[in-house]
Amino acid sequence: MNDELPDRAEQVLGYRFSDARLLATALTHPSYAAEHAGAEAYDRLEFLGDAVLGFIVADEMFRAFPHEPEGDLTRRKHSVVSGEALTPVAIALGIGELLRLGRGADAAGERERASVLENALEALVGAVYLDGGLPAARDLVARFRAALPARRTSAAGDVKSLLQQRTQTGGGSLPEYRVVGMDGPPHARTFTAEVWIGERLMGTGSGRSKQAAEKTAAAAALKVLEEADPGV
Repeated sequence: MNDELPDRAEQVLGYRFSDARLLATALTHPSYAAEHAGAEAYDRLEFLGDAVLGFIVADEMFRAFPHEPEGDLTRRKHSVVSGEALTPVAIALGIGELLRLGRGADAAGERERASVLENALEALVGAVYLDGGLPAARDLVARFRAALPARRTSAAGDVKSLLQQRTQTGGGSLPEYRVVGMDGPPHARTFTAEVWIGERLMGTGSGRSKQAAEKTAAAAALKVLEEADPGV
C-alpha cells in the first residue's frame, strides 16, 4: 500500500487504526486482490459494515422519532443507507482516490463507479467497527452524514445532476465546469476542476479523471448550497 495512503485515509475518516491491516483491506478492491498474492479484498468487511451501518442508522431513527410507524422509519433509514445516499458522500470525501484497484479495473473507471464507492464506505464502517467498536463506528457514520448534508432531491446518486437540479429549482444559472489543473505522470494524472454558477466559484475538486474532479467539485458546491439554504 502506498505509504501516504494510510495517513490520508485516516485523515479523511477522522480515525486512527490500531490494526492498519483492517484499513488496507477496506481499501482493497477485488481486482487488486486478484493481481496481488496475499492481498485481501474488502468483500467481507463490506458485508459486516453494511449490517453495522444499518443498525446504527436504525437505532438513531428509532430513538429520534418515537411515534413514527415502521414504514416511515424504514423510509428514513433507506434515505441514509441507500447507494444514492452513500455515493455522494464517498465522492465528497474522495474515497475513490484512496482505493487500491487492479490495473484493468482502474483503467475502466471502477474507481468512480457508484457501486464501488458504496461498497468501500461500507467496508470502512466494518473496519472501524472491528478496530474501535461500536462507538468508533457511530462517530464514523456521523462524519459520513456531515460530509454531504441530506437533500430532498434525487438523481440516481449523480452529484452533477443533483447540482443542476438544485440550481434550476432556485432559478439560477446552470453549473459550468472548468478543468484548471493537471499534475503527475501520464499513468497517474490528477485533475483539478472548478464549478461556477454565474460569476461565483462554488466548488473545487480533484480526481484521477476530469469527470471525477468535476464530481468532487459538484459535491463541494452542493454542500455550500445546502448549508446556505437547507430547506430547499
